[in-house]
Amino acid sequence: MSDVLLVVVDAANVVGSVPDGWWRDRRGAAERLRDRLAADGVPGRAGAVEIVLVVEGAARGVSSVPGVRVESAPGSGDDRMVELVAGAGERPVLVVTADRELRRRVGELGAEVAGPRTVRP
Repeated sequence: MSDVLLVVVDAANVVGSVPDGWWRDRRGAAERLRDRLAADGVPGRAGAVEIVLVVEGAARGVSSVPGVRVESAPGSGDDRMVELVAGAGERPVLVVTADRELRRRVGELGAEVAGPRTVRP
């Protein structure tokens, strides 16, 4: 799997990028994002990808589905995403977030970064 693109998605940041009432049901919003990722993958990315959706807070406990592994961050979602990138070794990694500080942290580890529109219409 060393050549399979690892896509790490910041659930809170992507869900929060559209004011569609997500704050009333954070867990449900994360599940809808998970299901969209499972159905659509990462538009514009050819080849195999491994998608990891990192959830935190009220969205903890969202289950994985075929095509999307869900990681419930025990603390900071940002810290968990940095750990995933750091543990990826030589694999190519794409982190989907608009969080400026997270983008800086994972970029220093060699990850490519893209904004929420990468996975959300």
